[in-house]
Amino acid sequence: MKEMETGKWLLRRAEERDRQRIWEILLQAKEQMRRQGKRQWDEAYPSMEHVSADLARGWAHVLCDEQGGVIACGAVVYDGEPAYERLGGRWLSEAPYVVVHRLAVAEEARHRGVALRFMQEVERMSRERGVESFKVDTNFDNLYMLHLLEKLGFVYCGEIFYPQGQRKAFEKLLK
Repeated sequence: MKEMETGKWLLRRAEERDRQRIWEILLQAKEQMRRQGKRQWDEAYPSMEHVSADLARGWAHVLCDEQGGVIACGAVVYDGEPAYERLGGRWLSEAPYVVVHRLAVAEEARHRGVALRFMQEVERMSRERGVESFKVDTNFDNLYMLHLLEKLGFVYCGEIFYPQGQRKAFEKLLK
């Protein structure tokens, strides 16, 4: 997968050298969720093991600013999500899809449209790959992500069930 330049920001596949920065951003996001009383992420999720697995599988991606600093991270997965096979609802399509997990924005870069840009670039990369569907899930109380998904044109499709709880599931067709 090639790098995508986004204005002066660059979305690229993460490398081993990004491991600590990704972990730092995830810790910042976990702390923000804790302060806001959100229950989607906790002490056990996401973990450094998730970061390591995302890097090993080639799923980890980072959005870099004008100076090359990592300002956001997420897992961009084209291999499917097993939990999505048991949707309590109905998907818009059965087409191969991309999913983003563990999207987080660095504390100093919040409120600048960084998450929006990350998702738009994943959509663009996916279209270039011929992927026709973009699926994602989030917690019921993650109002920022729910607003972002609405803004991007995702459609609510039902509920996903993970061991750590239920999530709202969304899909956007990329045709």
